[in-house]
Amino acid sequence: MALFGRAKRPERRGAEFDFLIVGLGNPGSKYSRTRHNVGFEAIELLATRLNATLKAGRDRALFAEVNTTSNSQSKHILLAMPTTFMNESGNAVGPLARRYAIVDPLKIIVVHDELDLEPGVVKIKSGGGLAGHNGLQSITQHLKTQDFLRVRIGVGKPPSKEQGGDHVLSKIPARERELLDLSVQVAADAVQLIVAEGLDAAMRTINAR
Repeated sequence: MALFGRAKRPERRGAEFDFLIVGLGNPGSKYSRTRHNVGFEAIELLATRLNATLKAGRDRALFAEVNTTSNSQSKHILLAMPTTFMNESGNAVGPLARRYAIVDPLKIIVVHDELDLEPGVVKIKSGGGLAGHNGLQSITQHLKTQDFLRVRIGVGKPPSKEQGGDHVLSKIPARERELLDLSVQVAADAVQLIVAEGLDAAMRTINAR
C-alpha cells in the first residue's frame, strides 16, 4: 500500500530527494527560544551549516533544497519548518512529502522536543509511539504512518502533567538554556550523521552519549 494512502505519483518531477528533514515548533517571536521550538532551532542551524536559505513556499512551511556531499556521495535533501502551529504540523509535512515525492517514511526525519528525556540528552528513534506529542500526532495523521525517523531533544518533564503546556512554552532558565543550545547542536549533528552514514551508524554514535 502506498504511503499517504495515495497510489498515484505526486505532481513533483525532478531530482529525487534523499531526505525530508523537518523541525517542529510554533511560529512567531512569542515562542522563540522556548522548549517547544528546539526543533526549529536545529533546522536553522543546519541551514546555516549548509549555507542554505529557508524560504516560504505554498505548503505552509519555510524550506530549502540542499545538495550536500559526504563520503564522495551527493545527497539531495529538503529542510523544512512548518509555519503552522505545532498541533497542525502535518498540514505542512504531508503536502511537502507528496509534492517532493518522498514516499519512504525512513526518508523523513522529524526533529522535536521530548519530555521523556532530560535536558541535554538527544536520542535518535525510528518509528514507535508518539508519547502524546501533538506535532508527531498531526504528522502521523497526514502521512498515515508513524514509521518516520525522529531526532528527540530532551526538555525534561514538568512538575505535573497538567503543567505540560506551560512547561514547553515558557521561557527557560539560563543554565537549562545552555544545555538546550548544546543539544540543538547535537541534534543537527545527528541529522547530518543519518544523511551521511545511515541510521544505524548515527544511532550508535548519538544514542551512546
